[in-house]
Formats: sequence, C-alpha cells, structure tokens
Amino acid sequence: MLDWLKGKGDPTFWKAYLDNFEKEITNTPTRYVIFDCERTGLDWKKDTILSIGCIGITNDQIEIKDFFEIFIENKNDKRQNEAVEKLFKSHSNEAVSELEAMIQFLGHIKNATLVGHSTNLDIEMINQALKRMNLGKLKNNILDINVMYQRFKNLPEDEHHTLEELCDLFKIRKSHRHTASNDAYITALLFLKLKKKLKMK
Repeated sequence: MLDWLKGKGDPTFWKAYLDNFEKEITNTPTRYVIFDCERTGLDWKKDTILSIGCIGITNDQIEIKDFFEIFIENKNDKRQNEAVEKLFKSHSNEAVSELEAMIQFLGHIKNATLVGHSTNLDIEMINQALKRMNLGKLKNNILDINVMYQRFKNLPEDEHHTLEELCDLFKIRKSHRHTASNDAYITALLFLKLKKKLKMK
C-alpha cells in the first residue's frame, strides 16, 4: 500500500485527486472551499499542521453540508498558543496521522477553488506535508481575501490586514475564533462580501 513512498508509482488517492483536474467542466457552478489551518508555528519547514477546517460555497451560498474538519497527531508536542493547545486536547482522541489527514483533505477539496486569509503559509505547509509523502503540490486555484481587499480598496500589495481587522471593517462577529473551522466560516462570510464588492461571477 505504501510502495509510492519508496518511489514506486503514485497512490490511488493521489491519482483520484489529479483526475479531478482532467475532467471537462461544463455548466457547473464554481465550488469554493474556504479553508484554514491551525499550526504548531509559523516556520513552514519545521512546524506542522494541527488541524484543518473547511466550508464550501456554491452559487454564493454557504453549504453547511459541505464541511470538513480534521485534527492531526502532533508528535513533537509543540503548540502555537494556549488556545490551540486547549482545542487540540479536547480533540486529541480524534487526531489522525498526517497521511490520513491529507488523504481525507484531498478527497474533500477535489478541484475546488481554495479560499483563505493570507494563504501562502497554509498552502506551503500543506505542500510540505505532501512532499513528505513523495507527492506533488496542490493543483487547485487559490484566492486570498487579503488580496481581494487590496484590490477592492486599491491598496498596495504590501498592505495587509489581519482577519480581525477585516471582520471589524465588514462588521462580522469574531466570537469563537482560534479554531480552523471557525476561522474558515468567518473567512467565508468575508469572501462573500468581497466577491460581491468586486462583482466577481
């Protein structure tokens, strides 16, 4: 089953993920998957992902059923902050291996357009996890609500806003933060507002 780790071909789940990008898309609404990762830190080479939260949007509607959340075993026992540590402890019995998490994550996102806040680090850490499994990088299109806000306000590329600041600007409640799934939901609300402001189809 793990022969691909020894360089012997690609695993079935990776082939299935790639197949999603080979299919011709006709009259199918774009599916957006808004995602967020909680991590052990901000070093994409040394730190790892602790949890991933996703929620889907299709036809400008948040699809509650299109939800994904997973917790990942953390062998070095390093946490980013107290809130993440508390969250992880409460879900430690649900944690799976990094391999299992990536299999489920790829199976969920398929060829959706991924949307997040300051996505570069999250995407790089997911790609690092895939690299540890001798796999390639994510193929999905990526949208960043920070970049969308810069375009909406005609701001320079180096002017960034935190998720909290964007919530304040768009009057979105920030309660229950510091979890991947809750941050993904807040980001989904911001995405819909910015998508409308920018008149994106």
